[in-house]
Amino acid sequence: MIGYTTLGTNDLEKAVAFYDELFAELGAGRSMEEDSFVAWATAPGQPAFSVTQPFDGNVATVGNGVMIALTVDSRAKVDSVHAKAMSLGGSDEGLPGDRFDGFYAGYFRDLDGNKLNVFCHQPGG
Repeated sequence: MIGYTTLGTNDLEKAVAFYDELFAELGAGRSMEEDSFVAWATAPGQPAFSVTQPFDGNVATVGNGVMIALTVDSRAKVDSVHAKAMSLGGSDEGLPGDRFDGFYAGYFRDLDGNKLNVFCHQPGG
């Protein structure tokens, strides 16, 4: 159902460097690129994630209550992506762990303060 998500950034170069390395952990690469916009996906036609400088020229701000969730296939991948985010300068918003009935997630903020999580859902696991 989701085609792509977009987060604003005030430093496109730093945001792109952060997400290039973070998304390499997920097997994703750049799928679209313009002067003020870069997107990543795991394959053509798959949902994408993008960062952009705001079109209106105003400062990018974090949306209160907004969070992007990245799905992976294992707890080990949750752990590695969360650790990669921390190593790239992201901030912890909740260490990886069980949340409920097989939902295992780690939460973090990117360099602009946007909140993300990485999770896997394996009921009974």
